[in-house]
Formats: sequence, structure tokens, C-alpha cells
Amino acid sequence: MKTGRDHQRGRLYTWEQQAVAPHDGTVIMRDQAQGMVDAIWADIGLRYPPKIAALPAQAKTLIGRADRLTIELAPRVPSWCLLHELAHSITSTVEGESDGHGAQFLAAYVFLLARYLRLDQHKLRASAGRAGLAVGSEFCVSQPDSGL
Repeated sequence: MKTGRDHQRGRLYTWEQQAVAPHDGTVIMRDQAQGMVDAIWADIGLRYPPKIAALPAQAKTLIGRADRLTIELAPRVPSWCLLHELAHSITSTVEGESDGHGAQFLAAYVFLLARYLRLDQHKLRASAGRAGLAVGSEFCVSQPDSGL
């Protein structure tokens, strides 16, 4: 993972506004987000989900940001934004290492968009490629123990 310059950030935000936002008009209230994060985290077989917190008051233009342990949100966010921040948590480490908006992040984000917003994964990957974005290979998560 890298911690340097985030080369895909601007292109990803543009792509997101064109390819993702128009297909999802739902809004999540911050006080409801923890339950959703917990459910998604468990559904994909992970333990110890990040905690939801309020963005600092001085963060006037942000609607969300995340690391492995915390997802900070505005009072109301589009559901795709919550998935965007969740993808950051999934692809970050406790030590603060992150893929930024790189290929690993985008693979996780596309996976979440397809699974929870039912957007077409192949169309998302194709449109991301046309936008000049590198998308990692298929994102895989471990499955919960079957109890066997």
C-alpha cells in the first residue's frame, strides 16, 4: 500500500459524479450509519468495524473521510458516499497506510456499489477504465466461518 500522492483522486471524484451519483438518490443520516456499517462489515466477513463520528466543524466542504478505525461523516450523506468511505476503511491499515483512491480502493468500492446498490460491476469497471482509472482485480473478502 502507498501513503504518497493520490494520483487518481480528482479523476475518481469526476467519475463518481458521472457514473455513481446519478444512480443513487438515497440519503443516510449519520446517526443511522453505524448500524449499516456494522451490518455490511459483518456481511462481508470482517470483524471490528470502524466507528462512525461527526466531521469536525471546520470541515466545511467535506461530506466524509475515513481510515481503518473511523468514518467521519456530515449529518446527511448519499449512500454511495458511505460506501466510498467504507471502501477507504477496508483498504486502510490500523497503522495509517492507505491505497488512497488507488486501484485497490477502487476494486473495493466497485464491489460495495455492486453488492449494496446493485449497480452493474462490469459497467462500473468499464466506465472507470474509460475515465483513466486503474481498478484492481476482483475484490475478494473472506467469508464468515461456516461453523464447521
